[in-house]
Amino acid sequence: MTRRALWMLAAGALVCTYTLSAAPQTSAAPEWLVTRADEGRSGGQLVVIERAEPRTLNPVIAVDAPSKDVIARTTADLIHFDRETQQPQPALARSWTASPDGRHFTLSLRRGIRFSDGEPFDADDVLFSFRVYQDEKVGSPQRDQLIVGEKPMAVRKIDEYTVQVDLAEPYAVGERLFDSLAMLPRHLLDRPYTEGRLPQLWGLGTAPQAIAGLGPFRLREHVVGQRMVLERNPFYWKTDRAGHHLPYLDRVVFTFVPSEDAQAVRFQSGDADVTTRLSAANFDVLFRDRGGRNYDLLDLGPGLDYTFLFFNQNSLAADAPAPVARARAWFRQLAFRQAVSLAIDREAIVRLVYKGRAVPLWGHVPPGNKLWVNRTLAKPPRSVEQARARLRMAGFSWNAAGMLMDRDGQPVAFTIVTNTGNTERNQIATIIQDDLRQLGIAVNVAALELRALLDRLLNTHDYEACVLGLGGSDGDPSNEMNVWLSSGGTHLWNPGQPQPGTAWEAEIDTLMRRQLVIRDMQERKRLYDRVQALVAENLPIISLVSPNVLVGVTKGLGNLRPTIFDHHALWNVEELFWRGRPSGAAR
Repeated sequence: MTRRALWMLAAGALVCTYTLSAAPQTSAAPEWLVTRADEGRSGGQLVVIERAEPRTLNPVIAVDAPSKDVIARTTADLIHFDRETQQPQPALARSWTASPDGRHFTLSLRRGIRFSDGEPFDADDVLFSFRVYQDEKVGSPQRDQLIVGEKPMAVRKIDEYTVQVDLAEPYAVGERLFDSLAMLPRHLLDRPYTEGRLPQLWGLGTAPQAIAGLGPFRLREHVVGQRMVLERNPFYWKTDRAGHHLPYLDRVVFTFVPSEDAQAVRFQSGDADVTTRLSAANFDVLFRDRGGRNYDLLDLGPGLDYTFLFFNQNSLAADAPAPVARARAWFRQLAFRQAVSLAIDREAIVRLVYKGRAVPLWGHVPPGNKLWVNRTLAKPPRSVEQARARLRMAGFSWNAAGMLMDRDGQPVAFTIVTNTGNTERNQIATIIQDDLRQLGIAVNVAALELRALLDRLLNTHDYEACVLGLGGSDGDPSNEMNVWLSSGGTHLWNPGQPQPGTAWEAEIDTLMRRQLVIRDMQERKRLYDRVQALVAENLPIISLVSPNVLVGVTKGLGNLRPTIFDHHALWNVEELFWRGRPSGAAR
């Protein structure tokens, strides 16, 4: 999640209050957080498989899962929602109070806390962090979650260790406002921010000593294309009940293995300790071979991730090539998207791609998200006949060879892109290719490296259709504001609209903003049910399937408590330890 601070924009725009002073060299006694976890032993490393290399180490701009996986281990938030209990827990804020109307929060920060480079953390860092995230010029994807009542949050410094956050309206998410918003080191980033360089900072080539965070680990080494090594943060602010400082592990190594089959082989051979995005096929292979092996496999059931197909509906320049304009016209027709949805065999995807370890979807909230899923959505069965009828009514026809033709007599053909290294998405795209062939549509499938794919989706918009997946970190709709607001940078099919391009997108904008400021849970649920219904009716994305959460871990990892919430196995990484041996994989 993300929130915003205070600044003044030109010409009557939003106004925020923002006050900073020089960073003090505090001598306050550290106020450690004592965890409830089992006491462990120190030492060793944990090797974790990532499907792709992170795009950035900058928490302000990160959108891809590999970047977030690494960044979350090196940063910390003010209030943290426990991924196991789903209850708010003290973090950098040792305590807080909220006004009865939910508009005012007063947070007491831990004294004596330091960033991973040894510099002190205090209220000025909090104010600076909110200022950065809320600055429209920075372009943080978390910005939309920090606007309440169409106004930024007012963040004020009461004293060195106390801040007050004032909201224009009540905020439905309450303390979740402060979860997963990484606090930033003002002493390192203030000048680059002032100079307008902050979004370019902390790329993959940054020296480890130039990066600092408040998480249990800090960057030690990055070998391009191979691995990223995090080392224990000696200034971390948590201890166990015996007073031993966390984390227990000396290192966490993220190793980049883009091939799913290679991931399984690496894990099977003991060269990696954790893999959390196993394909169903490899999960079954590892399950059959688990006898005598030093690993455990866990199927946690349906999670929060959802996989979908979407078409490029971005606006075009007047001089756009005719083939591009023609395809864009198809994609913007609801009847065309409805026909594609009706022709896709979701049950076959579950059976063939996921070996039954998934559930078919007709809406974007999966059943694993029990609190928010709209169970009243229609689930129309696959019907090629109905799909053809929709196309015929929309003015499409078929030539003698059975190829689908548009109103201008041009054949309908397009390319679906997805990311390399994700066998399941490539298989899904292939199944869609076969399904749409029955409508006379010629579909090509192309796989791109994840960073190149995201660049096409979010920057150049050079694509026609895509199979992709998203997932809520804790299931609350506030975490996907940037996806569903028409102005959002990850409003994938047509991001960053200055004004909503359709009436239904405008309605979703209104609903998403309203659900943020209503504290009654039933009313929030009603509003978000309507959002789900609008998405299902208008199909900006065609929801396909929600895979089960499949986790593989080396035996002997203490305090492991996997959940369906991200990161499934590393959410409490500071508490993990090895039982009976000092080292992890690659030993």
